[in-house]
Amino acid sequence: MTTGGREGPQARNFRLVLEYDGRDFEGWQIQSGNRPARTVQGVLEATVESLTGHAASIRGAGRTDAGVHAVAQVASLRVVTDFSAATLIRALNARLPRDLAVRACAEAPLDWDALREARGKHYRYQVWNGRERSPLREHRFLWLRAPLDPGRMAEAAGAFVGTHDFAAFQGAGSDVKTTVRTIDALRIEGEQGGEIRFEVEGSGFLRHMVRNLVGTLIEIGRGRWAVDQAHEILASRDRGRAGPTAPARGLVLVSVRDGWRGKRLPAPLDPGDSGSPARLVDETGPVG
Repeated sequence: MTTGGREGPQARNFRLVLEYDGRDFEGWQIQSGNRPARTVQGVLEATVESLTGHAASIRGAGRTDAGVHAVAQVASLRVVTDFSAATLIRALNARLPRDLAVRACAEAPLDWDALREARGKHYRYQVWNGRERSPLREHRFLWLRAPLDPGRMAEAAGAFVGTHDFAAFQGAGSDVKTTVRTIDALRIEGEQGGEIRFEVEGSGFLRHMVRNLVGTLIEIGRGRWAVDQAHEILASRDRGRAGPTAPARGLVLVSVRDGWRGKRLPAPLDPGDSGSPARLVDETGPVG
């Protein structure tokens, strides 16, 4: 459609890197049902539509559960607009709520899909192991006063690295073809009585898998279970043998590995632009 000889806005596709505080979100994905649910995807889609006047299609590289945070979630955004990537990120961050922000934005090919392109994810679970509570860590850490032994947990974590059947660590309500997954790295960092971090990297994860692994390692770190029990739990494929699910507030999606290299694409200029092509705003930003 043209107006006065000028083409109207066309469908465009953008790669977004998102940061959010998951405390007041009921997860990433829009939920069906009569009860309204505040989700990251839902808030983002509504904000894009309010800016562009067109419905948006947004796909995340993965779904985070209610209460889980993200430092660099990756999403593909398809919408009809004449905004450049640089204008879009400024406009979105001016309208989005305080607990959600776009850290980077770049135009992508129309067939680029964040979920399909995701090759791996890095999660971090944070525990505060101090004797007294920490108000500044209240919403980002699980507080455990009982001493944890990072050495025991690190030794046990080795059982989970590699390709295994993680059925014992799958949360209820999952509908997957296979429970076999690959963990590339599982590191325990920090010290007893302070901050302890569980760094988990892999190609894909089952529902609640990271939180169930952490819950199991905590039982070992407390000395309640033997280190060798990690192997037995994994081999059992029995969720009842593993530890409790660690609370969502301690979990953060740190990054998504998708091979993005910040390709330049010809893009229409905003009416207010000076005439030079917009620089991709995530060329030097964090890898999604």
